[in-house]
This record gives sequence, structure tokens and C-alpha cells, in this order.
Amino acid sequence: MPSSPPADLPGRAHAAQPSSLPRRARWLSAVLGTLLLSAACTTTEPPSPPPSPQAAASALPPPPEGASGWTDKPGWTAKSFMVAAANPLATKAGYDMLKAGGSAIDAAIATQMVLNLVEPNSSGIGGGAFLLHFDGARVQAFDGRETAPAAATDRLFYGPDGKVLAFHDGVVGGRSVGAPGVLRMLEAAHRQHGKLPWRRLFQPAIQLAENGFPISPRLATIIAQDKYLMKDPTARAYFYQADGSPKTEGMVLRNPELAAVLRRVSVRGADAFYKGQVARDIAAKVKSHPTNPGLLTEKDIANYRPRIREPICTDYRQWTVCGMPPPSSGGIAVAQMLGILEAQPASRQIGIAKPLENGLGWEPSPLGAHLFAEAGRLAYADRNQFVADTDFVPLPGGSWKSLVDKDYLAGRAAYIDDRSMGKASPGNPDGVRLALAADRSPEFPSTSHISVVDKFGNAISMTTTIEDQFGSRQMVHGFMLNNQLTDFSFVAEENGKPVANRVQAGKRPRSSMAPTLVFAKGTRELVMTTGSPGGSAIINYVAKVMVGTLDWGMTVQQAISLPNVGSRNGPTEVEKGRVSEALIEGLKARGHDVRVMEQTSGLQGIMRTTVDGRPAWFGGADPRREGIAMGD
Repeated sequence: MPSSPPADLPGRAHAAQPSSLPRRARWLSAVLGTLLLSAACTTTEPPSPPPSPQAAASALPPPPEGASGWTDKPGWTAKSFMVAAANPLATKAGYDMLKAGGSAIDAAIATQMVLNLVEPNSSGIGGGAFLLHFDGARVQAFDGRETAPAAATDRLFYGPDGKVLAFHDGVVGGRSVGAPGVLRMLEAAHRQHGKLPWRRLFQPAIQLAENGFPISPRLATIIAQDKYLMKDPTARAYFYQADGSPKTEGMVLRNPELAAVLRRVSVRGADAFYKGQVARDIAAKVKSHPTNPGLLTEKDIANYRPRIREPICTDYRQWTVCGMPPPSSGGIAVAQMLGILEAQPASRQIGIAKPLENGLGWEPSPLGAHLFAEAGRLAYADRNQFVADTDFVPLPGGSWKSLVDKDYLAGRAAYIDDRSMGKASPGNPDGVRLALAADRSPEFPSTSHISVVDKFGNAISMTTTIEDQFGSRQMVHGFMLNNQLTDFSFVAEENGKPVANRVQAGKRPRSSMAPTLVFAKGTRELVMTTGSPGGSAIINYVAKVMVGTLDWGMTVQQAISLPNVGSRNGPTEVEKGRVSEALIEGLKARGHDVRVMEQTSGLQGIMRTTVDGRPAWFGGADPRREGIAMGD
């Protein structure tokens, strides 16, 4: 098990983009100063073991949200507990719960409520989430994914002319809103695993909502970029100035409406959201949209229930990797990519080619990037063909196990050779070919990720979303409503075959969210918790961290900071400004259709390490966003 990085793999080698570092660094410094971060945790790399014969690198793709620069992250060390999240104020809320004797789920709830405020473009109580929880003995998968209204049909995203709507024509308005799942899911998890009173977990967010908080550089960037947000009068009044210009970095936002909702939920539980005035107002907002009304009703909201599912746990070399089952496709696809790479004899010998001369850090060799991209093509082909909400559409053989079977994946790996296959076809798991059409629906969710380990031996990995940037662009009681229904396929069938991920009443849309927990095989000792936002690219982002840490001995921070390179069974996507021309040309020489693009991952991770010979935790956060880790 890798505990710390080879000495020759500097995690801080990435140069910040000059255009973004000064303002974000000033904001981050000011926020961290108010949090007294230096007293909370150290920010030095853990000691390095002897150099590894392997190196590192790997791959990733595209962004639902705009890029907002790069800020180097050193990684953080703690001995007892730690939380990593996408904004320092949210991380601090979780840290305070852990410091007060709370559990991992307590910290996750406090962190999510603050994210609702400081990162409203990505997640909140108007959306959904997937959560993996480890209690020291077993892993549970909590499904808080939104559900389609009872009145929804597979023609939901067809217009009056019988034609399928353009993507954003479906997103903006009431049509795309599903019954939110976050609060009911978190309440269910807290009943089992919480230690602090439910009411206490909401206090940091309530105080920030009432007293105000400064708009971060990233939130200011996203507000300025969005084309649809100001069309909602409530959102316009909150995010924009009187003259219609977007509010800017450093301006203070106050949200007394959300504070009132959170206070009621803290006292009465999730029913204060799912029944009564809040639910009525959500349904009314959805129904009354002037150009794109939706079907969600007060009854749909009241009837929402989370699910507790069997996690997907598969062995990868000397580790066991656990992920989320359907309706997430993330757990299956990450497991498939790892299984396909494990079946490639060369995969462990492909190290990082070299540090780049431009100071941008390390990158994969062309062969390493090629193998990673080809593994992604095969996994995404199966994902698009087979995976949907298994309460409605069974997987081949009736179980996800058919898709991650070692022999099946070895057969899939045999399709990889020295040249790119371009576009992979789905496989034939368990000898069964379902009569389904491939899903070509886009997936552009704005999302956030939280990782936590507590002093009691519990850990969580939670990925949370409202789907698109600012969701449906509909604001109610101070929070944004999701547009999660656009994660369904807009097209119901092709060539007479139904699409597995088509809209159906009460169904949960497929997701790529991939919260992940890693254990030492056999001992069940927790090695790592990680996950990321990023739409369908999440699968590649998380797989990159698996390869960087488990195969090439990097710290979780170094693996997160690797350039994003990969394929979702289309072009091979490489991260703009983070890779060399040599890598691009090396991929092209192997037949790859290379697209250079922004790839706004938002990875968070915490990994077991040692400091002075004693067990400890090392946390990392994505330099592409504003997150940090904190712990004692």
C-alpha cells in the first residue's frame, strides 16, 4: 500500500496560471486566515519512502462548469480525522463537527449545508447525492438521487412538434426538475451513523446565511459566465446587482430565506422540507414557469424516499475498490477501467515520462495515456448500452457482477492494441445481449465532492449535485432547484429499441458520479476516499486518481494534480495547458483523434499514510477549484 510519494515526484511542481493565481490566492489567503487554518492542520508533504520503480500518470476529459484557474495545493496531513471539500468555509464546517466529537456523516451534513451557500452552482438541498459510508466493518451505498414525477413519460423531452428538444431547452425551467433527495438521504444516514444532534449540524450554514459570506473568485466567474440565471427573478435579485450586472468577487451575500428553511429542517427534520410550505412552493415554481413548465407535484416531493443499496466492490491488484451501484454508472465504469488495465501486461510498467520543461509538472507517457483512453472507451461503451436505474431496467445477467467479471474484462482488454480503436462497441456480458438502444444523451452536471474520515474509524465519500450549472436556474426559498431529469436520455427509443436510461415515472436518472472508497484487500483497512464533479468525465477523473496512487505510488494530491487525459468513447480529450506537444503527437501517432480542452475536475481525496512511523491521513484537493482539506 503506498503511504507517501517517491521523492522524485514533487506534488507542487504545477505552475499556477498567472491570470488566476493572484486574485484566488488573495481570496484563499483571506478566508483561510479567518479559519485559523494553520492551527487546524499541517500543510507539508508526508515523509517520502524510497523511490518507486513505477511512476505515474493517467487520464481525464470535459467540464460542465467553466474553468476558473489553477492554484497549487500542497496537500494536508492529519493524525486523527480529516475532511476535504470544495470550499474552505464548507471544509471548516465539517472540521468543526469532527473536532466536537462528531462522526464522518455529521461532518458531511454540515459541509453540504455550507456548500449550498458558497457553491450554489454545484449542489444543495434542491438536488441529490450518492454517499458511500464505511463504519469500520461494512460499506453502505446511500442513494439520494432525484426521482421523476409520477406524471412523467418517456416523451418528457419531446416538443409539440414531436421532435426532441435541444439540451438547454430542456434544462432551463420546470420541466427538468426532479424530486430532490439530499436531505432525506442525509437524514437516513444520520439516524444510523450520526453522533452529534441533527440540529447542531445546520448551525454553521445558518450563521453564514444570516451574517453573510464573500463571493469567491470561482463563484464570481460562474455567475458572470451563465447565460440563463438572470431570467429567474428570484435568482436575479440574489446573484445580480440592481443594474443587472453580476455580483463580483468579495461582495457579501446574505441568504435569510435559506437560513429560515435550514432552521426549520434542523428542528423538525427533513419533513420540514418535503411536506408543507417549502414543498408547495417548489411545486408551484415548477408548474408556473412561463415557457417551460414541469410536472413535479407536492405529492411527488412528499413521497420521495432514499435507497440503501449494495455497493460495487471489486478487487484491483492488492486492493478492494468500492463504488456506487446504479443508478450511478460510476462504480461499474471505474471498476471496468481498472479491470481492463489490470489485464494489460504493460500497464504497471508505464511511468511518468518526465517532468515537463514548462514547469507544469508530470504527465503520462504516450503509451500510458493510450492505454487509459482505450480502457475508457470500452467502459463507456458498456455504460451507454446497459446502465440505468436497476429498479426499472435490469443489468445483463441481473447483476452488475456480469459487467465487472474478470474473464469478461480480460476479453474486453484484448481489443486494445497499439492503435486507437476510435469508437468501441459494447460487449456481451454474461452471454446476454439486451434488446436496448445505446444512450447518446449529454450529461453536463455541476457537482461537488466531500471526503471525510473520523476518529472512530468511519469514512464517507459523497458526490452531490443539482446537475447543470445552477441547475434549472429556478430559485426557491434561497436554494436552486435541480435539473436532474435531463440526465435521462432525451430520446426514448432508436430503431424500435427502448433506451435503458429513458424517462419513466418514479425512475432515477443515470449518473456518472463515482464516490469511491479503497481498502487493503483482505484486511478491509481503509486506504483512501475520493471522488469528483465533472459530468460524465467523473469516471475518468476518479480512475486517474486510482492509477496515480495505487499503481504509481503518488500521494493523493499528486494524483489529483496530474493532467486530465482520456476518452468517453469519442475523441481522446487532453487538458488544455497541462500536457506537452510530445504527448499530443504521441497519441495522434497511435491514431487518436485528440481534442485539447478545459477539464474542470474537482477531485477531493484523503489517503492513509504514515508520519514518524505512525498512522496518519494525507488529504488533497483539486488545484482547478477552491477546495482544501482540514484535520487534526
